Amino acid sequence: MTVTSVDPWSHAARYFSTTAERTRWMYDPATWAREVIDWGASGGLTDYQDDALTRLATRHRAAVRGPHGLGKSTTAATAVLWFASTREAAGIDWKVIITASAWRHLSVYLWPEIHKWARRLRWDVLGRAPFSDVSELLTLNLKLDHGAASAVASSKPELIEGAHADSLLYVIDEAKVVPDATWDAVEGAFSGGRTDGTLPEAFALAISTPGPPAGRFYDIHARKPGLEDWDVRHVTLEEAIAAGRISRQWAEQRARQWGRDSAMYANRVLGEFHASDEDSVIPLAWVEAAVERWHVWDQAGRPPLEGRRFTGVDVARAGSDSTILAHRCGPAVVELEAHDKEDTMRTTARVQAATGEAGEVIPVVDSMGVGGGVVDRLRELGVPVLAYTGAAKTNGRTRDGEWGFVSVRAAAYWRMRELLDPTHDTGIMLPPDDELLADLTAPTWDTTTGVPPKIRVEPKEDLVKRMGRSPDKGDAVVMAFAAEWLKASAVHSPARRGAPGGGQAARAASRYTRPIGGGGGSRSR
Repeated sequence: MTVTSVDPWSHAARYFSTTAERTRWMYDPATWAREVIDWGASGGLTDYQDDALTRLATRHRAAVRGPHGLGKSTTAATAVLWFASTREAAGIDWKVIITASAWRHLSVYLWPEIHKWARRLRWDVLGRAPFSDVSELLTLNLKLDHGAASAVASSKPELIEGAHADSLLYVIDEAKVVPDATWDAVEGAFSGGRTDGTLPEAFALAISTPGPPAGRFYDIHARKPGLEDWDVRHVTLEEAIAAGRISRQWAEQRARQWGRDSAMYANRVLGEFHASDEDSVIPLAWVEAAVERWHVWDQAGRPPLEGRRFTGVDVARAGSDSTILAHRCGPAVVELEAHDKEDTMRTTARVQAATGEAGEVIPVVDSMGVGGGVVDRLRELGVPVLAYTGAAKTNGRTRDGEWGFVSVRAAAYWRMRELLDPTHDTGIMLPPDDELLADLTAPTWDTTTGVPPKIRVEPKEDLVKRMGRSPDKGDAVVMAFAAEWLKASAVHSPARRGAPGGGQAARAASRYTRPIGGGGGSRSR
């Protein structure tokens, strides 16, 4: 069998026979997208995607923010394919550097989107053969004769700064938390770049749902001094609804789930910058970072974790509440279980099974209300259990020892805050669950006077009224991480009641507990 070598651009000379034809798409990505991509039933670019790409081509720097679901990955993928195909056809030395706040955004979302739309290119219009899966369009690279598009971790600005070509495009996905060093590395490419259609030239597209009002992406949208050369675009909720990318029903459901005044609603639904750390116990950005670490662990095949094992149990009281089991191993909540309309005996059996045959997992059970019956029954069964009484008093202190707490619940939530604080690098990992994120970031806090002054967390009954539901998942996770805080005396086992086998249960419990502030109070670790 004879194999004939085909130059993929053999028809390009005919198609781009004049300078005008060769360059007619180079600074018009929206027209390129309409003429070159077979959009099928999707209908093509929305008006705001068209506008964002046009701003990129004409202004060279475009920063786009908006709600979750507006089509950010499609916009970025279109920009990459437009840039690569037009520069390649013109015989220009080109490079595309694609980065994001986390590698997962590149490998799981953006590059698969590039592959998706590359399969829909109209090769007859482009005048070349489809990209080869063997030598050109690879998993995280596009390598052609005159240039390449590559994924680069945002934690390696030296690789970003080292990119050189006559025509450069930087794509910064999930730009809200990309470090300043990466932005500075991108900025270096613009020092010699021209904006008049001659070479060398540089372009940058930064796109993201917004986060707290901090960081370079926020500074760009806030038009801070020195950043005015970026063109900014805020895609509104109404635009996304009108384009059919977001449903009004979804937006209303998220308002009920997260609260209209929450950071999650502002960031993900309105596309607005909003901080949750002004009056919330736990900032949203800290929880999102913990979720990102969980994703990294999960994609690595969930390697074994070291550390103590606990199960936080929030027992359903009535109505729509769910019984939640938060299974923790060391720094990670490895699983959240939810069970609806389950009686306490069934819950007791489920918790007992979760402790393991040797009692290696210690349950932390909310002892208020119906949870008290679960605690009592577990004790009768010889299961070492930590009873979590949120309203109880505590001598616990904050990490710096300066503040006390009005209750165990306040201490537990503040401990969760301290564990998630990025300045302490505890490596906490939380599963991706929107209700969990909302539950953890919803409670507010204030302080009382006295010696010592104390931190007070929003009462649960007030939180339920405000959210319209009980923060069951958040409470279960907080309990799982409060285990080390609970007093050793709170571990009840048959050893103290004269029951058989109690010694083993008591010894198992003692391995997983320590006092929460005997004497002057203990600090969280």
